[in-house]
Amino acid sequence: MAEIKKILSLLKRAYPETKTALHFQNPFQLLVATILSAQATDVQVNKITPSLFKKFKTPDDFARAPVEEIAKHISSINFYNNKARSIKKASEKIVKEFGGKVPDTMEELLSLPGVARKTANVVLNQAFGKNEGIVVDTHVKRVSFRLGLTKNTDPVKIEQDLMKIIPQKDWGDFSFRLVQHGRKICKAKNPLCNECILLSLCPSGKTK
Repeated sequence: MAEIKKILSLLKRAYPETKTALHFQNPFQLLVATILSAQATDVQVNKITPSLFKKFKTPDDFARAPVEEIAKHISSINFYNNKARSIKKASEKIVKEFGGKVPDTMEELLSLPGVARKTANVVLNQAFGKNEGIVVDTHVKRVSFRLGLTKNTDPVKIEQDLMKIIPQKDWGDFSFRLVQHGRKICKAKNPLCNECILLSLCPSGKTK
């Protein structure tokens, strides 16, 4: 598909860096940060994770901590009680079933409480360098729809649509470039179409 090749090329030129905005030092920190980032901004998450990871350094630390204690440290994040429970339960399973190390396969990651495909894809790509899927967050969902790459609104179906048309080697890079493009140009309200490198390829684009 010629258009996809052009889209990938233009995005690569505009956004050479393809890493998550979440701050982390190891796969477990990334897993926790990604769970926290649901319905929250990466900026918000990055504000609380330094003190969180200073207090709880390992999966075992989280597994042993009362859920109320974890919740207290993440209380500025949306749905912090639910996220505290997910992080504690995921940590318990990592300690009990995976020897204290974050697993590096899609199937095993999806077995962890609080982990869906979006989180698993972020961890696999950014912590382990694996392309097993495409991260579909709110930006990827919006931009893909506007570009006509999908007609679906369900993240799992959107991911399936994108995986069919984008080479596997580009899955991770494509995700994080689309996130950057969504934040900077293709915003939810008032997209900056006149500044968009993809305008000529976008069926939703509008010029003033």
